[in-house]
Amino acid sequence: MNLPPAITTYLTAHNARDVDRAITSYAPDATVIDDGRSHHGTDEIREWLAGAASEYTYTTELISVTRLGEDRYDVVQHLEGDFPGGVVDLHYRFTLRGSAIVRLVIEP
Repeated sequence: MNLPPAITTYLTAHNARDVDRAITSYAPDATVIDDGRSHHGTDEIREWLAGAASEYTYTTELISVTRLGEDRYDVVQHLEGDFPGGVVDLHYRFTLRGSAIVRLVIEP
C-alpha cells in the first residue's frame, strides 16, 4: 500500500535519525503519544524525536500497513535493539490533516 508522503517522509527520516527532516511531516499543533507520554506541538515533538534518536540503538522492519479511514493509518513496525526487552512490534497510528501528521500514537 502506498502511504501518504507525510508518513513516508516521517518514517524514513525517523529511521535515519534525521530529526530536522522528520519534524517537517508534522502540523504545528500535532500531538505524539509514545510510552504513555504526550508531546504537543513541534517544539515538544522535536525534543521527543531527538531523545528517541539517541536513547537506544535499534533496527526497524515494516510489517504491515492498514488504512483505517480517509485520514488514518496503522503502520506496524518490528523493532530489535538494545532497549528493554530487545524486540517489539509497535503500531504507529497516524492521523493526517491535509498533507501533515496531526496525531501519532505509538503503542504495542
